[in-house]
Amino acid sequence: MPEPLESLDWQGQPIDCTHCKHAGMLASGGCKPLYACVQDRYAKRIDRFFAVHPALAQEYLAHPYFEVRAVATKYVDVFQLSRLRNDPDETVRSMVVLRLPQRQLLEMRNDPDREVRIRVAARVEPHELQPMMHDEDYFVRTVVARRLRQSMLVLMMHDPDSSVRCEVAQRLDQNMLPAMSRDPDCMVRLAVVRHLQPQHLPAMRDDEDWRVRYEVAQRIDISYLNELARDEDEMVHEMALMRLLEISMQKSASTNAESANGRIYGKN
Repeated sequence: MPEPLESLDWQGQPIDCTHCKHAGMLASGGCKPLYACVQDRYAKRIDRFFAVHPALAQEYLAHPYFEVRAVATKYVDVFQLSRLRNDPDETVRSMVVLRLPQRQLLEMRNDPDREVRIRVAARVEPHELQPMMHDEDYFVRTVVARRLRQSMLVLMMHDPDSSVRCEVAQRLDQNMLPAMSRDPDCMVRLAVVRHLQPQHLPAMRDDEDWRVRYEVAQRIDISYLNELARDEDEMVHEMALMRLLEISMQKSASTNAESANGRIYGKN
């Protein structure tokens, strides 16, 4: 996206460099209208200014424009970030989360904004995620399910949101995974069957969703294939028949090989 061809401040007024306290930098190229300017409302121009003058960022942590404060958090010393954990703007707090030390990050697990909590869930150590397992936002809980210690995932097996349970099913210990095989949501059961060990597949061969039965037919023990070959769904039926045919061909090839070897050694 091209940058705007205008130079306006955060209040929408044309920028007047003569009234800027950094006007002396113009001659040396320390700032440049329409490219690097801390007074501009365009975030990229603010960022370019601080990239050249990182030491000035701490002077702008209380600036009335949230974009200035947000960009400044990238350049200030990490010890300066504490006072911004409760900044009134979620964009600023989201930027703070990216740099805060773990100890201070824990204090932001209950931030009022979901985007901030999502970033917190993506950064805190896995063993510190348990308090976020019951976050009101489903995507926060999804991130938690992706990173939580595997031994704790059992506590999220019955999360109210199916997308969270899908994440749980992909990482849950094999000893506990069969407990999710009767989940009310077919997409969760599909995630379960794709990660189940073969010995647990027979319990899902009568699932009401054809996609689940199709996955079962691909990996289930051969002793169940005749049953699945009579499935009412054409895709499941064909998969079972295809596997039966492959097994038959393999046995035939093995028998022919043994017979040929027998003839060769018999002649000798």
